[in-house]
Amino acid sequence: MLKNTRSSYGWLTIALHWLMAVAIFGMFGLGVWMVDLTYYDAWYHRAPELHKSAGMLLLFLLLFRFGWRLSNIRPDLIGKAWEQFVALSVHRLHYLLLFALILTGYLIPTAEGVGIDVFGWFSVAATFTFDKQQADLIGKIHWLLAWAVIGLAALHGAAALKHHFVDKDSTLLRMFGMTKNNKENIK
Repeated sequence: MLKNTRSSYGWLTIALHWLMAVAIFGMFGLGVWMVDLTYYDAWYHRAPELHKSAGMLLLFLLLFRFGWRLSNIRPDLIGKAWEQFVALSVHRLHYLLLFALILTGYLIPTAEGVGIDVFGWFSVAATFTFDKQQADLIGKIHWLLAWAVIGLAALHGAAALKHHFVDKDSTLLRMFGMTKNNKENIK
């Protein structure tokens, strides 16, 4: 099924979740790796260009996912009331952090008024200019936000594993398109 129901996620939500998870962890790894490159490294210019281009595509994917989330029902949350509150808070915080992360990622390379070329397909125009100190501050904020996103994702993953192995409920299975009733059919 394409859309979510009260008891399960639709395939588009599942695909967006896992595609973004892989992209976010990939972008984090690329970001951590590229900041230590030296000027004479072959990837010194290519890695940041790849990071910026992928970041802009991730922005469009995030906007689409957010729109899909708003136009689609959310499956009922599982767990105690406090767990449901934490789950909803974590999901909302993820959106907030991701938007802030991508915004700061956009502001760093456009600080001098030059847009971002996205894989040679199109360009995202620069809208603001900043001096070097402001751009450096934005870079530090971007770095901290990246770590916050990864830390929150780790907690999110740990909670999903707790639901699966300790609570033995279908929280994790639903994000794989399965329920307790059909997991034997998938094997």
